[in-house]
Amino acid sequence: MKPPKEVITRIEKLRKVIDEHRYNYHVMNFSSISEEALDSLKKELLDLEEQYPKLVTPDSPTQRVAGEPLPSFQKIRHKVPQWSFNDAFSEDDMRDFDGRVKRFLMQQGITENPTYTCELKIDGLKIVLEYQNGILVTGATRGNGEIGEDVTINVRTIESVPLRLSKNVDIVVEGEAYMSKSQFDNLNKSQVKNEEEVYMNPRNLTAGTIRQLDPRIVAARKLSSFIYDLASFEGNIPLKQDEELKFLSELGFRVNSHFKICKTIDDVIEYWKLWQHKKEQEDYQIDGVVVKVTERAFQDALGYTGKAPRWGIAFKFPAEQVTTVVEDIALQVGRTGVITPVAHLKPVLVYGSIVSRATLHNEDEIFRLGVRVGDTIILQKAGDVIPDIVEVLTKLRTGKEKVFHMPKMCPECESLLSKKTIGSKGTEQSAALYCNNDRCPAKDRRRFYHFTSKHAFDIEHLGPKNLDLLLDKGLIATFADIFTLKKGDLLTLPRFAEKSVDNMLAAIEKSRTVGLDRFIVGLSIPQVGEETAEDLAKTFGTIKKLREVSEETLSQMKGVGPIIAKSVVEWFSDSHNRKIVDDLLSAVKIESSELRNAGSKFSNKIFVLTGSLSTMSRDEAKSKIKLLGGSVSSSVSSKTSYVVVGENPGEKFIEAQKLGVPILSEAEFADLLQL
Repeated sequence: MKPPKEVITRIEKLRKVIDEHRYNYHVMNFSSISEEALDSLKKELLDLEEQYPKLVTPDSPTQRVAGEPLPSFQKIRHKVPQWSFNDAFSEDDMRDFDGRVKRFLMQQGITENPTYTCELKIDGLKIVLEYQNGILVTGATRGNGEIGEDVTINVRTIESVPLRLSKNVDIVVEGEAYMSKSQFDNLNKSQVKNEEEVYMNPRNLTAGTIRQLDPRIVAARKLSSFIYDLASFEGNIPLKQDEELKFLSELGFRVNSHFKICKTIDDVIEYWKLWQHKKEQEDYQIDGVVVKVTERAFQDALGYTGKAPRWGIAFKFPAEQVTTVVEDIALQVGRTGVITPVAHLKPVLVYGSIVSRATLHNEDEIFRLGVRVGDTIILQKAGDVIPDIVEVLTKLRTGKEKVFHMPKMCPECESLLSKKTIGSKGTEQSAALYCNNDRCPAKDRRRFYHFTSKHAFDIEHLGPKNLDLLLDKGLIATFADIFTLKKGDLLTLPRFAEKSVDNMLAAIEKSRTVGLDRFIVGLSIPQVGEETAEDLAKTFGTIKKLREVSEETLSQMKGVGPIIAKSVVEWFSDSHNRKIVDDLLSAVKIESSELRNAGSKFSNKIFVLTGSLSTMSRDEAKSKIKLLGGSVSSSVSSKTSYVVVGENPGEKFIEAQKLGVPILSEAEFADLLQL
């Protein structure tokens, strides 16, 4: 049915008006119409397009959320290489940068001093957008700089990203997707209300959201964006960085307005200092200032190093510090028996995360800081690093603060504690308290946490909370009991629906077959970590041979030595521990390393990991490689089989390129794991 002319006109006008109000709200930051009225206009447009589907266009506002969830993201090769800036952390670093820029320009015969454009460094996820004839055609993640993930369907849900530009141009632009602080807070309030885990910080949530396979979830989380770079353009490229930003704004992109032209490096430093104090006023996370040479001619003369532009640098802010109060100091008993004091803090937002705990490590650290219960302290957190108490503000004491004394007895089993010195002569030494009771319930519980962790049996859906519930209800008392759990047992527990029970039982069943190295790790033998467990598995091949080996034989093994040898032999000599192994062997199957690696494409392959991986942790990637028979190295050499490159890769990426070592993006690595 041919649509009436008045319908065509109405649809065109609706699109124009809706896009105008979208631009005002999401780009210019003011409301020109109520949200309810705008929703009403969108509903009318959607109804008309459903009635006349041939009139739907790619840039229609209704196309921001469409389609079913994707099975996976496709890889996309960038038309323009995606560089990352080098970092500066101090004023001296910036003066060195200024000196390098001027020296290099002098070598090119340029005597004129450059100016610098300072832009706020938004803490989000880089996105690369391509437009053809003014229409958005692709949106991608940075990936390894050459190949990213095609996340177009999700980018289209970001209201501040125009689907059509104000000019019909072919262009590639770069920017940052992010989640506002207020939106992050709203989502966490909803999580708390629904009794679900809160999200850690806006940056991580943004990265996870952009990679959601369901665009409806992405739309509901309401991401925002800033565009800051014109990567490719067939027309006349602006001659200065500030003019480029203005041109991007004219095209309809949301550009951060707080950029500034600085004539000298001293002006740059002043701008950096100013925004250290002002950053909290904005509704987005700022983790530094990006400094670029303003003049494009100078940028072209400066060019690039192997990994970054010479004409720009990221001037990072210092580690974020906040003040809070120590409400209590509690003791945590680890699986090896070490007693760790943990400060319970008045919850505080630091570097985008709500923090309520900080380890005090040991008695020496408490003494060094002089921390008391009730003290006001300075808490420091940089990126994803565990927060540290760096100082006690003693002048704020009221006299009611309580001095904390380490106990003489274990807080869980009341066994007498012993003190051991950690560290050797010539290194920093500290004293740690240990519970020597092998039947301490707290140690047992920690061992269960370790047993099901990714480093050991890797049982999904069986983390500390669920383990606590199973232990408290008496459904498990030994590791082997995990493999005897039945559906009827679990359905009686609170919060356990049929689907979650099925998922857990499936994960337990999957973990019944385990490599010998992971089996050894899961036993929590003192002094035996992942690397030692791998060595033991390769050397002995079976658990039977390992449990019967002599201390003398073990101590002569490379990478073991007398301390580990003594610990292993003593552990297997204990009748209780031998029963743990026997019970486990009746419930699980150990896959020998020889059998597991036979015919594997990873057999004898050496992998090196660099950059941040988004779909798995570094430890998970290492575990998957080792599970398939490969090994992981910390350095690149001619013997390296593959270098897996995540976001913001380091020198290993450059070294791999120089040596011609095959490079895998995260998506390519994931594909290799599945084959």
